[in-house]
Amino acid sequence: MNRERLLMLVEIAIFAAIGIILDMLSFSLPQGGSVSFVMVPIVLMAMRWGIGAGLVTGLLIGVLQMVLGPKIYHWAQALLDYGFAFTAVGLAAVVRQPLLTALAGMNKVKIAIYVSIGAIIGGLLRYFVHTLSGVVFFSEYAGDQNVWVYSIVYNGSYMLPAIILTAVVCAFLFTASPKLLKR
Repeated sequence: MNRERLLMLVEIAIFAAIGIILDMLSFSLPQGGSVSFVMVPIVLMAMRWGIGAGLVTGLLIGVLQMVLGPKIYHWAQALLDYGFAFTAVGLAAVVRQPLLTALAGMNKVKIAIYVSIGAIIGGLLRYFVHTLSGVVFFSEYAGDQNVWVYSIVYNGSYMLPAIILTAVVCAFLFTASPKLLKR
């Protein structure tokens, strides 16, 4: 195994552990869900190493959450809420190429914009997966409401603040220390 690949794997493990700790320091909402910085390490790895590392970091965080304190009602719901949802955050790396171009020119405004866009993309994909899980597995809680509206509102109550916080923190991290993008 070459040295760069080993470094990437070590960083994935470290940032997954950091993600779990950040998730434990979350702000839980009364109706369920929580606002945390769990997506920050996933976005950081995605921007630093690319889509593959971001996906693996997200998957590892989801699996660790499933082991440490799951709320599982059906095996497919566990797969959606823990496997796919956090893995999807790794797709924040779709903006990595323009981000690296902005880094080469040390354009901090563009760095902040691309990192924020990536974090928002990853966060919205996670939000979509949680919403889909809500529609399929938690429809009985909707009562007389449209199940899609219920799931969108419920998951949005914690996901939208989490997405905004992640975008702001990541933009701040990468503009304050652009070296984070260099391996």
